This record gives sequence, structure tokens and C-alpha cells, in this order.
Amino acid sequence: MASTGLSIDEQKAVERFRKDVVDPSQTKLVILDFWAEWCGPCKALTPVLEKIAAEYADKGVVLAKINVDEEQFIAAQFQVRSIPTVYAMFQGQPVADLTSARSESQLKAALDQLIAQLPLQPGADAGAPKGPSPEELAQYVKMGEEALASGDPQRAAGIFAQITEFAPDNAPAHAGLVRALVQMDQIDEAGRVMQAIETDPRLAADPAIAAARSAIELAGTRVDDGELAALRAAAEADPADMDAQFAYAEGAFAAGQRDVAADTLLAMVAADREWNEGAARAKLLKIFEAIGLEDEWVVTARRRLSKILFG
Repeated sequence: MASTGLSIDEQKAVERFRKDVVDPSQTKLVILDFWAEWCGPCKALTPVLEKIAAEYADKGVVLAKINVDEEQFIAAQFQVRSIPTVYAMFQGQPVADLTSARSESQLKAALDQLIAQLPLQPGADAGAPKGPSPEELAQYVKMGEEALASGDPQRAAGIFAQITEFAPDNAPAHAGLVRALVQMDQIDEAGRVMQAIETDPRLAADPAIAAARSAIELAGTRVDDGELAALRAAAEADPADMDAQFAYAEGAFAAGQRDVAADTLLAMVAADREWNEGAARAKLLKIFEAIGLEDEWVVTARRRLSKILFG
């Protein structure tokens, strides 16, 4: 894809495409998925593509995703008229249109046929351990985080679990799995995963695991509907009672009412940021950590906190 005569934004789009698709396709088969956030069929197909890409990684297959809203120039070059549109790319060129293959069995059959015909180079010699490269693992972790941020913890858990099978020492994947399980209200299972993590000192010491610990700790404050109603009544009865506000915020977050929890804690910081050695601010930071610092909700809440502290 030539970049001569293009605008700066178009040149940047071409460079991103070259880095994410063309360069890897020189030796590997790239599944190129054109998608968008608003596309329902895309959301159904994405987990299938991610699963297959992970399973076929040691055969020289990788997945690249193109958001058509963000990369309109690239989508136009491929004349994408509907989504999902899926191509197989090798050495910078489309070698197959996989759009009609929607089921796992259809996609695997198409990939098996392509793999038999193409001189792929999965990487490594025959005696070396097979599996995704560090770059590919990072890409899958990013996919899992995106699934969590979009409110799909079940898909995120599936992605993170697969990563941990390929790379048992991948701390972000273990942490993501715990956080996904917590969001799915599978607290006991999240605890078991965390117990396994703690048996590996190097894994347990990784900073990424702190977010998982925070998620489990916050989930431990869960109360039933009656108790939450009582906490809310106590907080509303006396807005100056910081202990009541704090207890309500904890219960609300554990019940999935993170807007209520954030509003309550932010109001506490605004009223008295030094209360109980800054407990309200510390609780907010722990919530941010547990959800994920790149999450859009967290980014917005952090801005509100910064405005209170420094505005």
C-alpha cells in the first residue's frame, strides 16, 4: 500500500497497517478482521477468531483487528462495505476471503487448507517450545482488557484463561482472569485462581497482580440488598457521618453500583480529603486499580478526582 501523495493521517494509517499486518504477514498468515463497536455480528465472531488464532499460533497464524470507525482509510482501500469482513493475508496480500466462514469448524477448515499451501514460518526451530510470541501474547492481553472495559467479562475470562495456558508466567493474564471472574460474581473461583498465583513468588510479586488482589478485596465487602438499603439510609440520614458514607460506598461498589460508590467517595474527598488518613481517596484508587486504569469509566472518574484535588 503506497503512501506517496497521502495526507499525514493517511500516511500514519498506512504505517500502522504495515506494522500490524503487512510485516507479520511476511512469514505468517494474518487473519484480518474488520469490525466496529456497534456491530453485533462482530461481537459474536470476535471470540471465535480470538480462540482460533490462539490455537493456531504455533502454526504461524496471528489475528489483526481493524476498527473501521478508527481506520476508515484502510477500510476504504479494502473496499469494505459491510462488517464483519475477514481476510487471510500473506506477504502483504489477501489470499482468501474468510467472511462467509462464521463457525469455528468452517474457519479451521479454511485455515488448514491455506496452511497446507503457504510457506509459513511459525518461528522457532522444531525443538523450541511452541506458542505465541511475546508480542502476540501482549496483543491477546490487550484484547482481554478491551473485553473487560466493554463490559464483557465472560469473553475476557476466556481470553485470559487461554493466555495462561500458553504462558503460565504471564502476570497480566492471571490478573485479568481474576478481575474478570470477580466481575462475573464468581468470587470463590477468583479466590482459587489467586491462591494458585500466590504459590509462585515471582508471579505474586508482579505489580499487575496487585489489581487482582484489589478486586477480590473489594468484592469481600459485598452485602445483601437489605443490608445495602440500610447502609444507604444511614448515609442519607447524616451526610456528615464519614463512616456511614464510607460503608455505603464499599457496599455499593461490591453490589456493582460503581457510579454510586464513586460519587460517594468523591464527595467525601471534597468534604475532607484527610479523613481517616485519606481513606476515601485510597479506596477510590483501589477501585481504579481493580477495574483497570485504561477503562473509560476509570479515566473519567480519575479526572473528577484530580479536579477535586488540584482544581
